[in-house]
Amino acid sequence: MADATIDRLSPTDLDTIVHLYNAMFRPTHDADWLKRRLRGRHNVLVQVARIGNDAVGFYVGMELKPNVHFAWLVGVVPEMRRTGVGSQLMRAAADWARTEGYTTIRFEASNHVRPFLHFGVHEGYDIVGIRWDSDLMTNLVIFEKRLEGADSAPDID
Repeated sequence: MADATIDRLSPTDLDTIVHLYNAMFRPTHDADWLKRRLRGRHNVLVQVARIGNDAVGFYVGMELKPNVHFAWLVGVVPEMRRTGVGSQLMRAAADWARTEGYTTIRFEASNHVRPFLHFGVHEGYDIVGIRWDSDLMTNLVIFEKRLEGADSAPDID
């Protein structure tokens, strides 16, 4: 089990995130793409996981609704997958979201990314829906988890 240090970054400090994203996903994107996607978003959380001096994972999330924090982009470099780094990133995000007053954390996973689907179930997230993504041409499975210690009633769509 890896013991990563999770650092919070400024939403404007995206170079490390873009580098990691492009090392893991296709098509690649530049920092301007990420900045455009985050423009106007409320309560953006950017985290990087490090082991020693090496960045091995990242998390980018934002407010979806007043009570719901959305984990938009999460990734772990291939050689560090299945070591707990992704869980550490998601747990740190959930802790942050709880302190910010969110009652729920949500993420979507492509139906063909089986390890992330397994992660959601293993970590106690509920499957609350499926939606078609016309850009990716695939179904996305929507996961939600009520944050322990959250005070207000669940958010109902």
